[in-house]
Amino acid sequence: MPSTTTASLPTQQISLACAGHTRPVVQLSFSNTINNRYFLISACKDGKPILRDGATGDWLGTFVGHKGAVWSAMLGSDTSRAVTASADYTAKVWDAISGQELVSFMHGNIVKSADFAGSDESVATGSQDKAVRLFDVSRPDAPTTLATHDAPVRSVKWSAHRRLLISADAGRQIKITDLRSPAPASALEAPEPIASISLTGDGRVLSCAAGRRVLVWDADAFKLTRDFALAYDVSVAAINPARTRMVVGGRSDLLIRCCEFDSGELLDTHKGHHGSVHDACFSPDGHVYATGSEDGTVRLWQTNPGSEYGLWQYRKA
Repeated sequence: MPSTTTASLPTQQISLACAGHTRPVVQLSFSNTINNRYFLISACKDGKPILRDGATGDWLGTFVGHKGAVWSAMLGSDTSRAVTASADYTAKVWDAISGQELVSFMHGNIVKSADFAGSDESVATGSQDKAVRLFDVSRPDAPTTLATHDAPVRSVKWSAHRRLLISADAGRQIKITDLRSPAPASALEAPEPIASISLTGDGRVLSCAAGRRVLVWDADAFKLTRDFALAYDVSVAAINPARTRMVVGGRSDLLIRCCEFDSGELLDTHKGHHGSVHDACFSPDGHVYATGSEDGTVRLWQTNPGSEYGLWQYRKA
């Protein structure tokens, strides 16, 4: 794991720009830590998801095979597989080591989101046709419809902690589906149209960016614990593993704001992107967060600027 030694002199936030994409970066996801290393995967409208070293942003490989914009990209629990969702009406599972396509799941409409559900052999997808489906890798032509939304599905997230599937649509609805139960999905309601949802790495906290609000639920009981009213439109709200920081992306002002999680107090504001911030997520150790933007770049930021970590190295006086 990279050094986290604190430098003798504090410095201002310096982000690392990760090039490689040619169109807007719409979704990001860090992997779990495996053998003291973790990875970052990015989804982009250029149709070519990229795998990077999570601590440095160094390019490791590009997944080539989609014929349309890629809206979602996730890594499996042991990082050996990746799953992507695309405007070409497919979701695909890849060998994350070789980059080889393993299986393709056909849909009748644009697929906006996909995630592994319980194991790398099961994939959940959310589509423009408002359906949430579950696919078995060994039987790609026989999906099960888990839930139906009232609006196109924007995001699906697997909560390993509770073994629940969480889906959000482009309206105001979030559905929670227990794959072990035949009961219909339960639902949460956002006060404004949903821009994105995020889960902490342990699956215990769910956040939702909706209009000028950030809502936070305890993902054990799905009890609303925080409701922050903001003065700007929000595209994403990500919470660090320690539950001390929240990173909020601006939908129109291009800014990234770092806030105190409990109170929502603004701690710092960062500039760097030249387009709307579409997504943000924290590394599994919480030392780094990544942002993806309309400008086609991924940027890495330090949660605690001035510490030595990855490519951030500082000369001591």
